[in-house]
Amino acid sequence: MKKYMGNKLAIFLFVLPALAIFIIFDFFPIIQVFAYSFTDWNGLTTPTFLGLKNYIDLFNDRVFYTSNRNQLIFAIIITVYQMFFATVFAITISDKKMKGRKFLRVAYFIPVILSVTVVCQLWSAILSGQGLLNKLFETFGSDYTQNWLGDRYKAIYVIAFVNAWQWMGYQFALIVAGIKSIPADYYEAAKIDGCSNVKAHMKITIPLLAETYKFCLIISLTGGIKAFTEMNILTGGGPNKSTFTLTYMMYNAAFKKSDYGYGLASASIMVIECMLVMLLINFIFREKNQLKEEEKSKKRRLSYGN
Repeated sequence: MKKYMGNKLAIFLFVLPALAIFIIFDFFPIIQVFAYSFTDWNGLTTPTFLGLKNYIDLFNDRVFYTSNRNQLIFAIIITVYQMFFATVFAITISDKKMKGRKFLRVAYFIPVILSVTVVCQLWSAILSGQGLLNKLFETFGSDYTQNWLGDRYKAIYVIAFVNAWQWMGYQFALIVAGIKSIPADYYEAAKIDGCSNVKAHMKITIPLLAETYKFCLIISLTGGIKAFTEMNILTGGGPNKSTFTLTYMMYNAAFKKSDYGYGLASASIMVIECMLVMLLINFIFREKNQLKEEEKSKKRRLSYGN
């Protein structure tokens, strides 16, 4: 094994297939997106170079700022909801004394395996003006009614909740896997020291899940930036473009108006935002790891000094 690991040609040959697939299906299309974003192109004819016109028009478009605001709201809601409930549920079922652990593990994950269309149709039937939620208010004698998806100020929050509800199970599965990787000896030692279950999880479980949380954050935040499907099914970007995102702007410009250059300009901004989010998360976690290492080395120096 050491012989092959030291052979750079062998390493290159093993990496080459995966690298080729990445370049062909990921890197090259991204380069094309940026290149065509500077053109006037309908997807069929020869592109005409426009320079920065598409980007100037994009930054002068009121919907662009609405879309970015919606992405931010969407990303924050799904991140907080999914990571909070996924952590609580994962810690709860990690207790081997709890009854019904297997059933709850499956139940929390069921929404993830459902089709997004099915989930959206389900919640549309619940949240519409004549939906189940308003019927419940009526049953309990309340006159309160609300078309949750028809209100331009509330629709984005409702759509974010639908996404968060469906995909919380995915984060839950990741955190459960992370908890299983933590040695049981840590919890036994904490119990001997007199720690309660809550304190043990705060001092042991959550800090040791840092890498898992990092991955979960990247998934949820970039997922919020790329949000599209729920908007398309539940509101069609409405009412009055109030639930547009950059992905929906791209779809609307490219596939409805055949203005691929403008659509790809919004896609380019979205790609940049996703990359910035990933870099920021990596930077934050790297800084935390460095601080921990410095603290450990300081404690070792002090112990050696004594």
